[in-house]
Amino acid sequence: MDAAIQSFVHGFDNFLISALAAGALLILSCVVYVILTPMKELELLRNGNASAGLGLAGVIIGLTIPISSALATSVSLFDLLVWGVVALLIQLFSFRVVDLILKDLPKRIENDEAGAAILLIAVKISSALIVGAALWVPAPMAS
Repeated sequence: MDAAIQSFVHGFDNFLISALAAGALLILSCVVYVILTPMKELELLRNGNASAGLGLAGVIIGLTIPISSALATSVSLFDLLVWGVVALLIQLFSFRVVDLILKDLPKRIENDEAGAAILLIAVKISSALIVGAALWVPAPMAS
C-alpha cells in the first residue's frame, strides 16, 4: 500500500498538468471551431435548433477522441498540443467534406435538418477514431 501512495504523490502533479492541459486544449479547440465555422452554433442551439446541438456534440466528441489518444501517447505537453492542433484541423476539414457532399451544410444546419447533422457527426467521429488510433501506432523499428 505504501508503494501505491508514493506513486500517487510522485505522479499526481504530472497527472494534474496533463489533464488540465488536455481540458484546456479541448475547450480552446471547440471555441476556435465555433468561431471558424460559418453558422452560429451556440445561438442556434439557444433558439432550439437540435441539429446545431447535434453538430456541436459531434465536434466535442470528434476533438476529444484524438486529444485523449494524444494525452495517452504524448511524451511532452508540446507533443499533446501539436496533436491537438492536428485534431482541430481534421475536424474543420471534416466539416468542409460534408459541406461539399451535401451542398450548403451551414444552411441545412440553420434549417434544423437532422439528417445533415447526423452525417456530420458520423464523419467527425469516424475521422477522430482513425486519428486517435493512428496516434497509438508504434514508431517504426530501427533496423
